[in-house]
Amino acid sequence: MSGGVPVKTATAKAAGAGSGTTSPAANAAPPGAARGREAEDRALRYLLSQGLSLVTRNFRCRGGEIDLIMQHGRELVFVEVRFRSSASHGGALASITSGKQAKMVLAAQLFLQRYRQLPACRFDVVAIEGTALHWLRAVISL
Repeated sequence: MSGGVPVKTATAKAAGAGSGTTSPAANAAPPGAARGREAEDRALRYLLSQGLSLVTRNFRCRGGEIDLIMQHGRELVFVEVRFRSSASHGGALASITSGKQAKMVLAAQLFLQRYRQLPACRFDVVAIEGTALHWLRAVISL
């Protein structure tokens, strides 16, 4: 998966980060979903501050889901965001099972079908445990 191809990027505001508006469905989300959304918002803000650009958010397909798809230079970055209130019970990183990794890879493959020439890609994780945020790059090898 090499050779960079420019992709259209969206701003954080267009993607819903910090827009200040919520839909009625968002107001009815269970508490865990709200915490997950907050964790994704925090991860997105952090990655934007590190020079990445948002391509799309919450890409879903039959095979799986990718929380954030970002552009970092010429690389397309598929980002999984994991939140745990504490590191007990294994923490955020331990929650990424081999099954979850397989679903991420499948979703990425489906997303990449829109490209005539495949861009360089990597899989990153943003793990949030309590107030600590850890950005781990290239965590899945293909």
